[in-house]
Amino acid sequence: MSKLVDSAAKAVAAVARDGMTVAVGGFGLSGIPTSLITALRDSGVSDLTIVSNNMGADGKGLGLLLENRQVRKVLASYVGENRLFAQQYLDGELDVEFVPQGTLAERLRAGGAGIPAFYTPAGAGTPVADGKPHKDFDGMRTVLERAIVADLALVRAHRADLEGNLRFRLTARNFNPLVAAAGRITIAETSFLEDGFLDPDDIHTPGIYVHHLVRSEIREKDIEQRTVRPRVDA
Repeated sequence: MSKLVDSAAKAVAAVARDGMTVAVGGFGLSGIPTSLITALRDSGVSDLTIVSNNMGADGKGLGLLLENRQVRKVLASYVGENRLFAQQYLDGELDVEFVPQGTLAERLRAGGAGIPAFYTPAGAGTPVADGKPHKDFDGMRTVLERAIVADLALVRAHRADLEGNLRFRLTARNFNPLVAAAGRITIAETSFLEDGFLDPDDIHTPGIYVHHLVRSEIREKDIEQRTVRPRVDA
């Protein structure tokens, strides 16, 4: 059976439920699955736990879910571009777990690899490690971190084939492959869908990790911060 679904709305509606943990690929507004995030907002599901490097910007990316009051908890490493996020956190509407960026990446990777937990020196001796088991290795203080396995993973690919093999573009490869592997159900949106198969050497995420595939419906790419200044020639 083909993994291709007619629309992002149909793909998301078939699996989205209240209270899910949803991992989302991308970094800032780069490489985010905009069509799938919009479909998740429109589905109306609530009480979500979102795992992502950040929560987008006001009115963009995952900020859409915050505007719609669909998020209960966030696991992220950076949230500085979203005023609404800060306001909801300060008002006690949002539970937040800050995770060092490398630790977040490794927790997702471990979840995809079937590793339940790992020790890392990152965050040891800081509030990040409060309440977590500690252990010394060769004189180094480390903290135990649990893997992340999401109920639903949403990712954005540049190219894909009908088997769900994915290739990401440039720095959009950051969190997307990790998120794709960490989902119990993974939906990928792609800018370009190949008629045949991707070359094996070009595949970043094998199709075994991808359950459903949609074409990107929102082609416009938002820019987080735009700076215009005269170019100085070298």
